[in-house]
Amino acid sequence: MPETVPQHRIDRRQVLRGALAAALPGIALPASAATPKPLLVGGLPVTCNLTLPVACVARAAANAGEKNGAPQFEFEYSKYSGWPEIKESLMAGRIQAPLVMDLAEKRIPVKIVSLGHRSGAVIMVRTDSPYQHFKELAGKRIAIPSRFAVDLLFLRKMLAQEGMTEKEIQVVEMAPPDMPAALYAKAVDAYCTGEPFGAAAQRAGYARVLRMTRDEWRNYICCVLTVREELIKENRPLVQDLVNYILGAGVWLDEQQENREKAVAIAAGRKYFNQDPNIIRFVMENPTDRVTYGDLRLIRDEFEELMQLSIEAGVFKSPVAYDKYVDESFAKAAHPATMGL
Repeated sequence: MPETVPQHRIDRRQVLRGALAAALPGIALPASAATPKPLLVGGLPVTCNLTLPVACVARAAANAGEKNGAPQFEFEYSKYSGWPEIKESLMAGRIQAPLVMDLAEKRIPVKIVSLGHRSGAVIMVRTDSPYQHFKELAGKRIAIPSRFAVDLLFLRKMLAQEGMTEKEIQVVEMAPPDMPAALYAKAVDAYCTGEPFGAAAQRAGYARVLRMTRDEWRNYICCVLTVREELIKENRPLVQDLVNYILGAGVWLDEQQENREKAVAIAAGRKYFNQDPNIIRFVMENPTDRVTYGDLRLIRDEFEELMQLSIEAGVFKSPVAYDKYVDESFAKAAHPATMGL
């Protein structure tokens, strides 16, 4: 049987406690400034989002060591199993963020305030499959997290290299935690997603990497930190603190391999990704730059490229203006926090 990454579900009662801001990754708004509560940070259990658990734990450690009575912010991580679940909660009014370009087009007031990582996506096929080139995937079933996920753009980019189009394959939407088992059962012929769901199948021995963003699209972005505009207006210091900790976590993760080992121990816990640490470690080591976190700059040209690719994929009919879905002010004012872990 395959060594799969367990799927989990968010505690709906927790979601309903206050106004939320989710994202890929994302955040939540406390009930009020007068009665501060932890800022709920929602994200998928993927190593692309590894900065989130690290930031939450580092912030808690800083709070515990605070001696001068300064105001303390607090972040609490909450897991989602897939993009459809996040979007469902958004439409029901329970969360306030996710795929920002799509939401901005629908006039939902959200802004990207930071990146979450770079690279970190893979296209996996079975070890015993004959596929070496994308031409051999013609007519095959390939799973992606969502048609609104950047993974689709990566897949289309690889198809284009072989002179193929999306019409020549069968695209299936599937929650990333379900993909390794689906490949094992031959329910799909390949899947394209963020880690560690490629590593889970690769480490178990029944899958291999067909393409990896580290080799094909080095500045690839699939996860961003997003907040609702009302949170920006009501509590800029809180948003700035979160951005500082996300950027600090990124620098810390890429600083030395020992830090990544500490992050593995954090993320594997039930409170965070609830995954086999050996799978997360596999991502961190095979190779060590399979996912990178140190460069989380917001670069307009990179988002413009994603927008153009999204239009070509039929995700959008016309361009969404960069300033409509990105707020650079927090990244520009950021001072990456010291992790102290």
